[in-house]
Amino acid sequence: MRISHYLALCGVASRRQASRLIDCGRVTINQQIATHTELIDSLQSPDICVDGVAVLAPQEKQYWLYHKPVGIDCRLLINDPSSLIHLLPQTPRLYPAGRLDKDSRGLLLLTNDGELTQALMHPDFYHTKTYIVQVNKPLTPAFLTKMAQGVSYKDVQTRPCSIRSLSDFVGEDTFEIVLTQGLNRQIRRMCQALGYRVIDLLRTKLMDVELADLPEKTMRPVSAAELLSLTQLSESTLVN
Repeated sequence: MRISHYLALCGVASRRQASRLIDCGRVTINQQIATHTELIDSLQSPDICVDGVAVLAPQEKQYWLYHKPVGIDCRLLINDPSSLIHLLPQTPRLYPAGRLDKDSRGLLLLTNDGELTQALMHPDFYHTKTYIVQVNKPLTPAFLTKMAQGVSYKDVQTRPCSIRSLSDFVGEDTFEIVLTQGLNRQIRRMCQALGYRVIDLLRTKLMDVELADLPEKTMRPVSAAELLSLTQLSESTLVN
């Protein structure tokens, strides 16, 4: 198999992220800089390192849900005290399948399954992610309509999405939004383009998997039913 595929199986990163590591020259095979064309035989326990650290052979797949608080950075940076890496077990090596920005909170899927992560993060899959968002002033019908239609900012045009006011349940400044994209700080930038500022952003669902009553700063195993839901949806046909 190709080295990016092998690194994903080992839980180092998703296949796409592994390709970036190879491009940057951070991966070695038998002390030589790796290239994308090299093939790996996992039965031979190849000597592969990332940033000089040996890559362990593929481990049993793990799937966990974590309630990320505000202030935790999803980037796995060992020198950053706020990094999620300091809250994760040393083994198996888990990483988030998708991110929440540092100022946001809510549901994260943590896994060492690179194939599933690749499928969930692939931009051609319209996987849904649900958020509850509080902004700095009351919502208007025009704001909700424009958000639902898709918003332009910089050189980005967001996809149409589902949105509803939660004024009857929470307050006139709060809404629920369901996205099929994972652009960097997307909701915040959509709101900013329409003259609003996000006060609080909570991810409540990833496809059919819900945060529910999982306490903040805690994690729990993904149930068999939840995992089946994730894998079935991630293996669905690409949207044309």
